[in-house]
Amino acid sequence: MDIMKPINLSTKELDASQPLTTVEMGKLWVTYMGNSMSSQILSYFLQHCEDEYIRTILENGLALSKDFLQRIEGILKRENFPIPVGFSKDDVNLGAPRLYEDDFYVQYIKYAAKAGISLYSVAIPLVMREDIREFFVYANQCTDILLGQINNVLMEKKLIVKPPIIPTPEKPEFINKQNFLNGWFGDVRPLHAMEIVHLYDNIENNITSKALLLGFYQTVKDEKIKALFKRGLDMTDKAVKQFIEKLHKENLSTPSYIDHLVTTSTNPPFSDKIMLFHKVDMFSMKIRSYGNSLAVNGRRDISTLYLRTVTNVGLFVDDGANILIDKGWMESPPRAFDRSE
Repeated sequence: MDIMKPINLSTKELDASQPLTTVEMGKLWVTYMGNSMSSQILSYFLQHCEDEYIRTILENGLALSKDFLQRIEGILKRENFPIPVGFSKDDVNLGAPRLYEDDFYVQYIKYAAKAGISLYSVAIPLVMREDIREFFVYANQCTDILLGQINNVLMEKKLIVKPPIIPTPEKPEFINKQNFLNGWFGDVRPLHAMEIVHLYDNIENNITSKALLLGFYQTVKDEKIKALFKRGLDMTDKAVKQFIEKLHKENLSTPSYIDHLVTTSTNPPFSDKIMLFHKVDMFSMKIRSYGNSLAVNGRRDISTLYLRTVTNVGLFVDDGANILIDKGWMESPPRAFDRSE
């Protein structure tokens, strides 16, 4: 950081007297809820993990979730802000038989950590209070280190297909034809690097989401939630196949399905509440991922694919949220004052 000149200004002396803004309230609340859920999921995974390296990854992930929860609770208590209910030991059965194989765990924790780092990185530039910003910088840095460990384990154990390799450009080039945007007809160009990156990332996320959802579908008790999970499985499988088709058409490598890492157990380790919340939460994160993919895409066929997929995911999230509300399971984020009352 020596290349930057310091600015000797700090808001720390004002932090204690400054109320939390909507950004700080909202981001702390959603971070608490996500890590409250993760701490219960990872606690169960640790009951059935034999691989030394994967076990360490799970222990590190659980330690971070508990640490983040403790830090947020400290902040909220100082602000006289009610601690969210979140999830507890009542939402997990640690004595349930194994539902996933060890290799699934490291794929899952990468999937969850990517969602976390997306949340923390968005918070950092929006937070005004220095103490809250320092927390999100800390959470971001910790999760970044964890992701490095995860990728090292995935590579060492050959559990991941490396992103595709494309030729190194010989010189800078400029686009001079409108057919750069073509997707269905005419002269359709090869995928560019950013399109490939996001197709690969969305495949990786969705194959993990599908395997997790498969285990949930096998063990959920409520028939209405079960039907929603079946819809989610079909939707996710269709999206994966469409994304893979785009890369395979250009002879590019793709991640592989991991459904085989789900056991045949039908004994539920998790409550219906935490499973439904998890899928509504993570399908919501897919909308952000697809939005990021759209932002860097240039081909019309891929834009249409993402837009159609976002619509389907949005409907799934809406229906899942309605079930959460009907069952009294949806905890409300902090809200603006209702002046009509």
